[in-house]
Amino acid sequence: MVLFIDEAHLIFQEASDALLQQIETIVKLIRSKGVGIFFCTQNPMDVPPSVLGQLGLKVQHALRAFTANDRKTIKQTAENYPLSDYYKTDELLTQIGIGEALITCLNEKGTPTPLAATMLVSPRSRMDVLTSAEIDQLADGSKLVKKYNEEIDNESAYEILTAKLEEAAEKSAAAPAAKGNGGKTKEEKGMLETVLDSSVARQVGRTAASMITRTLLGALGLGGKSKKKGSSWF
Repeated sequence: MVLFIDEAHLIFQEASDALLQQIETIVKLIRSKGVGIFFCTQNPMDVPPSVLGQLGLKVQHALRAFTANDRKTIKQTAENYPLSDYYKTDELLTQIGIGEALITCLNEKGTPTPLAATMLVSPRSRMDVLTSAEIDQLADGSKLVKKYNEEIDNESAYEILTAKLEEAAEKSAAAPAAKGNGGKTKEEKGMLETVLDSSVARQVGRTAASMITRTLLGALGLGGKSKKKGSSWF
């Protein structure tokens, strides 16, 4: 992982002593964690010496001397690089052109390498969108393509929870309906029993039975006359 902080001078312009100490500590610690950090600024003197001294790789592009202050800055910048028997660093900084830079870094033993004037190598890769054939070629050469190319549609936690909520809602909706039907049946049965058990209902039943019997006997010719005129007997 690499962090690039562009216009780094904006960070240090109003930085307090506590913030500078924290930045210095972070720069020291992250190197052992495999994290790189680049401070990008036009003038290396914008970076405090305590932080600048922790940086192992330094890439310096051209500086132009238009004023006396510029020449002083160039001289101070040249003194931040290792001494070289091949270059006059302060003069070279004003002479290098576009695509050129002075570079020093740490070698395998952690010591600064000699200063080297370098030229930018043009990119050898194509800055373009990959074609379908190129994507297929990269995917086929990947060791993980067999693992991640397999589609597995597992039941998600959302689906499981949704099914449980729907089941609980159906049970809640069915419970009141069943309870209401049972109560109605019981209520109707209780009213019928009450009516049948009343004395009025029994009297009405006896009268209706008597009338039905008389009608049937009259139809069969089994009825007779009593001694009293106009009265019938059974």
